[in-house]
Amino acid sequence: MYPKPRFSGRRLAVLGILAALSLAVHTIESAFPPLFGIPGAKLGLSNLFSMLALVVYGPFDALLILLARTLLGAFIAGNASSLLFSLSGGGAALLVSILLLYFALPRVSYLAVNIAAAVIHNTVQVAVFVWETSTPANFSLLPYFALVGVLSGAAVAAVGLLLFRRIPERIFYPDHKRSDPQRSDPPGGIS
Repeated sequence: MYPKPRFSGRRLAVLGILAALSLAVHTIESAFPPLFGIPGAKLGLSNLFSMLALVVYGPFDALLILLARTLLGAFIAGNASSLLFSLSGGGAALLVSILLLYFALPRVSYLAVNIAAAVIHNTVQVAVFVWETSTPANFSLLPYFALVGVLSGAAVAAVGLLLFRRIPERIFYPDHKRSDPQRSDPPGGIS
């Protein structure tokens, strides 16, 4: 992985842009009907920006993006219960992503990290729903949400890899000089 740049005005600006994009995608996604008719199932493309911050800058910055998206998203939607679901699922997914990226990256792919994070996100949200409604029968939704997690994790990974290859490194690492200008590897050893 590249060395993490010190906290600067440029880094703050990039984090602000990532947070704004994450919130915009989150708001747009909430306007669409659920995937496959499963209540609450979304593609989760807004998680892409937390993952981008995690890979490029680190866990603290990814947590900032997650908090900005969930807090502002709940405020904009006027739905306080969504805050409970978003924070618990997003926090668990971020924790899994951190563990996999920092301790298992050479052995697992970016695709596997995203799929694991999406499945954990959905599993935790179902568990919170069961806890909040006191209806253990809703655990029967887990296989469906796991499948949606696999599909959405793969979609987020595909879009993430595309972004990693298309966004110039100088945006994130202004002092980094590429030895091979034709190289299209994403930052952080992600493949």
